[in-house]
Amino acid sequence: MRPTDCHTVVDRIRASTRGRHQDLEGTPFSLAMLAGTLPLDRYVDQLAAYRRVLGALEAELSRATDPCVTSVWSADLVKIPCIDRDLMHFAEDGVFPASTAAAPADALAREIRAAAASDPPALLGFLYVLEGSTLGGAILRRYVAEAYGLRDTDGVAYYASGDRERWAGFTARLNAALPGPGEQDRVLAAVGRAYHHVAAISVALSAGLVAAEG
Repeated sequence: MRPTDCHTVVDRIRASTRGRHQDLEGTPFSLAMLAGTLPLDRYVDQLAAYRRVLGALEAELSRATDPCVTSVWSADLVKIPCIDRDLMHFAEDGVFPASTAAAPADALAREIRAAAASDPPALLGFLYVLEGSTLGGAILRRYVAEAYGLRDTDGVAYYASGDRERWAGFTARLNAALPGPGEQDRVLAAVGRAYHHVAAISVALSAGLVAAEG
């Protein structure tokens, strides 16, 4: 199916990002996580990187007044408290982020702030990518917990925050807020930019790692 054959914005996003998902799953960082060989400090670095990004995104979404944004964004999508719990858990064990991916995370945060100032509905594209990543995180949670001997949601609160019912509500609101192709195009462009930056974060987190063979 080509993106032009789709009608809803969510269908169009899914059709245009399949290859990007595969590329991210093939990075040394992602492969090491699945293999249970990812160094703990690199996992904590990922949490810190997403803390930088979500700090900007959730702040801009919370103060947005654009009707498209306010009809989609809701408080139950907030993820900052989950990441803060995880970072605190590891800090108590003496594990702190080395900011491996700080630069690309900050670049994404700057782009989010720029979008909020110039094209607020574009924030929904960034939100789609970040919220969608927690669905995959729900699957990865088991690998992370086994690798680091974690129990319950200790250290995996962010990865455990994915919820399919909440995701279904979010995507339904997104489709309703963006019925026309022109509005959708702006959000699709933001999705593409978000994936560009997320890929850069993954590349930075992959530095020095050897892809697992299997």
